[in-house]
Amino acid sequence: MAAAQIAAPTVNSLPSSVSKVTFGGALRSEFTKIRSVRSTYWALLVMIVLTAGLGAVASYTTTRSHQGPFFDPASWSLGGLVLSQLVIGALGALVITSEYSTGMIRTSLTALPQRGLLVAAKVAVFAAVAFVTGLISSFASFVIGQAIMSSHHTNTTLSHPGVLRAVIGGALFLTVCGLLALGIGLLIRHTAGALTAVAGLLLLGNLLPHSWQDHVNKWLPTVAGAQIWTAVHPPHSNSASPLGTGGLMFAPWTGFAVFCGYAAIALAAGLILFRERDA
Repeated sequence: MAAAQIAAPTVNSLPSSVSKVTFGGALRSEFTKIRSVRSTYWALLVMIVLTAGLGAVASYTTTRSHQGPFFDPASWSLGGLVLSQLVIGALGALVITSEYSTGMIRTSLTALPQRGLLVAAKVAVFAAVAFVTGLISSFASFVIGQAIMSSHHTNTTLSHPGVLRAVIGGALFLTVCGLLALGIGLLIRHTAGALTAVAGLLLLGNLLPHSWQDHVNKWLPTVAGAQIWTAVHPPHSNSASPLGTGGLMFAPWTGFAVFCGYAAIALAAGLILFRERDA
């Protein structure tokens, strides 16, 4: 009887210790996880190099031909985002799927059973890392691209209308790409499947028939989101865009809102299933 009376408080003490976990503690835990994985640094480094490198190549190609009145030097210098979105998308998916593949998710849930709090901490930490790295990528790409175009006097500056918004928009675009991928990772839970789904969704615009572009393109996730990193918006189809898309596009913040909507839906659906399914 005495043993039973001693054991009871021990069992009851577990929930009270777990309940002391705060959002700040969850943030520190998630930040420790993401910075302790070597692949995080490699992925972010590749993203920076790819954005700046391809942006430089895209900027150089514009100097080889005459540019029309709706030429957008800012978006051309940020052209590397078209491929670097895949890198941040892969990292976003791996933030959650790697925990399932290694079994770490069970340890995470033991330490923090509040699944909503766990996901919120992952989203916040990843968004901060992606945005800061995205800013470095975008500004580096812009500076290099404008230096290349300055030799032909086709460059622009941050003081021109829409240019600063476009450069910062590049970081916002990459951040939401990663969050969309994180939501898909929550839904699928398997690394290979999540990476395939992310790549397919981000590159969907290149897979559709050309005849669909005028009506469908602007609603596609990355096409809508990419309007945030364009500074010049012609009143008609812009075939000279580094995106290679046709059809009338959304205004910058409208398109970005559509893109954020896709990410929010993916994260919300992933969270619902995460709460209902076993680890």
